[in-house]
Amino acid sequence: MIWFHTPNKVVEIMRRHNISPDRAFGQNFLIDETAMRSIISATKIENSDTVLEIGPGLGVLTKNLAAQAKGVTAIEADSRLLPALEETIKGAKNVEVILKDALKFDLNNLPPYSCFVSNLPYNVANPILRRVLSSGKFKMAVILIQSEVADRLLAKPGTKTYGALTIFCRYYARIRKVRDVSPGCFFPKPKVRSTILRFDMHEGITPDPDLFMLVRQSFKHRRKTLMGNLIKAGYARTTLTKALQGSKTNKLSRAEELSLAEFQALYEALNS
Repeated sequence: MIWFHTPNKVVEIMRRHNISPDRAFGQNFLIDETAMRSIISATKIENSDTVLEIGPGLGVLTKNLAAQAKGVTAIEADSRLLPALEETIKGAKNVEVILKDALKFDLNNLPPYSCFVSNLPYNVANPILRRVLSSGKFKMAVILIQSEVADRLLAKPGTKTYGALTIFCRYYARIRKVRDVSPGCFFPKPKVRSTILRFDMHEGITPDPDLFMLVRQSFKHRRKTLMGNLIKAGYARTTLTKALQGSKTNKLSRAEELSLAEFQALYEALNS
């Protein structure tokens, strides 16, 4: 049984606690039962699993996760929401709430979790996503995110939306689309559509900042060739020519034409 707030209930709770959605926190509360059911179903969590949630808001998703998981840790930045959040999760003894800005919170201070779940605020989605994926703390994640960002993560090489963020995320996880979520599923309604994504983390992956630097440098000017961007970044032409040949990369290629595996091959050739 999925438990959720109707729009009228959300308004009543916020009025009672004298709070309103704050644009500074990118707050759009999920109020749709079907969307919430899709998130819960995509996690496939069991009663032995532990979950970390960032941005619990009014606590509706938190309460539903707690009903199925061993424990839920919820990190909330907005202290105004705490009374409403505590009211919603009342009786759920397996929920720990941490009042902290997730961007300033060191995930290394937390134990490993089975799953990460979040209705990510649009204004901080990118940096939080990067921190979560690179932390090595999770086996999988289910994230509700702005569709424009989701399209970038799902993009294929050779397309306009394919970029450095695509490669960064695929380095850490296999990503699949669960479903789109319309603006009417939130209160207040955002101006854009959202998408639920599931991330299955690759095992044994550690951050490779030098590879990521190469990727960012390669995408700095999308209209330039890969070779042009990397020469501008400081690589010697002779070194690049040899590495491109060694990795079987066309010297006229642009960054958006290379897959993660091809970037890894080029990186290895540059450092051999």
